[in-house]
Amino acid sequence: MADVFDVAILGSGPGGYAAAIHAGQAGLKTVLIEKQKRLGGTCTLVGCIPTKALLHSADLVEEIRDAAEHGIQISGSPSVHMAGVLARKNKIVDQSTNGVSFLMKKNKVTVVTGFGKIAGKGKLEVAGEGGAKQEILFKKLIVATGSVVREFPGLESDGKVVLNSDQILDLDRVPKSLIVVGAGAVGMEFASVFAAFGSKVTIVELLPHLLPLEDEEISKEIERAYRKRKIDFRVETKVEKLERLSGGVKAHLASKDGKTEVIEAEMLLSAIGRKPVTEGIGLESVGVKTERGFIPVDSMMRTSADGIYAIGDVVPTQMLAHLATQEALLAVDDIAGKNPQPLRYDRCPGATYCSPEVASVGLTEKAAREKGYDVKVGKFPFAAIGKARILGQTQGMVKIVSENKYDEVLGVHIVGPHATDLIAEACAALRLESTTEDLAKTIHPHPTLSEIIGEAAHATLGHPLHI
Repeated sequence: MADVFDVAILGSGPGGYAAAIHAGQAGLKTVLIEKQKRLGGTCTLVGCIPTKALLHSADLVEEIRDAAEHGIQISGSPSVHMAGVLARKNKIVDQSTNGVSFLMKKNKVTVVTGFGKIAGKGKLEVAGEGGAKQEILFKKLIVATGSVVREFPGLESDGKVVLNSDQILDLDRVPKSLIVVGAGAVGMEFASVFAAFGSKVTIVELLPHLLPLEDEEISKEIERAYRKRKIDFRVETKVEKLERLSGGVKAHLASKDGKTEVIEAEMLLSAIGRKPVTEGIGLESVGVKTERGFIPVDSMMRTSADGIYAIGDVVPTQMLAHLATQEALLAVDDIAGKNPQPLRYDRCPGATYCSPEVASVGLTEKAAREKGYDVKVGKFPFAAIGKARILGQTQGMVKIVSENKYDEVLGVHIVGPHATDLIAEACAALRLESTTEDLAKTIHPHPTLSEIIGEAAHATLGHPLHI
């Protein structure tokens, strides 16, 4: 009789491989099934890691352009060689996926390459290369099959003049002009990259602001920053029609107030969103319910079918790698009988790695007021922070949202240099139910960017120090 695994995991993204590692560490006999030859999923192969590699290259280009302000003379303007940019990106991706493979071996996780499909209770069928099939028996299953790019009618990618977020990662040249449809994290990051590389970028967003899910003041601040960088954008605007030309595209735009406009560009990036991968994996064979393609779960990530869990992009929560990892740990701890605490999704941080960066955790000011809190707000600009002046990156601010009665911090919102790193302190503060006074009395090292958290806390309490 074939061996029975304690835990089988479908998908090797941040959720899947974290679940495999954690299960292995718990002494559970674990198997990880991945249809691609390399481990790591979207985040490692065509998402978080490669995009941030491009963003770092873009940041370097802009720093070099401003080198004279730092007393460094460079002859001529810096030029972008996409072959080198892509080579570095691919090297980082390879290092990352190799690291995942190493961790599987270290934690005694069996890895099976092929397309896994549920074939009945406690049974998976994996189709490998050449049609060879393998049966895997399991006690518990974690579905972590992730997501793929969502194609929008009329904006379907062709890999030539209309690209999706996967395809643009391998673009071997810098387009003279680029239209980006969608001003969420993905669209904003690629707009930032290609503007730095020299493209004339125009962003089109249906909602009233760039990064529309952020606190409104933060969205307005990033809009000011993008105007300063000469990145054009249209909000409350949609693409009504797209013409594909031999050497580009022609986008017919319509705004909320009825105005129409036609914009031509060499390329268009569709960055509208992603959809879960749940079709064709046999969920219906064991009674796993789905809604609009997503798998509903309870507070322990358990699906409607006994012994089957789901995590990451396939569940109807935020599609974030760091959240998928925490969901993975939660599911494994429940399987291992550790009686874990449910996740607090309202304390999950968001991070956008454009320039300047944007990060947030907790409630926006508007959401806090809608929930009935007696809200107090404090803001502090990076321009008043010494380290920001040293870096020459002074645009942006920190905004703290807290409530009057107990002084509890409800949300922290940042736009500015290294915002995605600075938000970690705020995550800990919300986790520990800290007060604004706690943040204000925390000793922050000087001169660092982290001082802005303490300064914003002082501002919230009504006595800012350096403005």
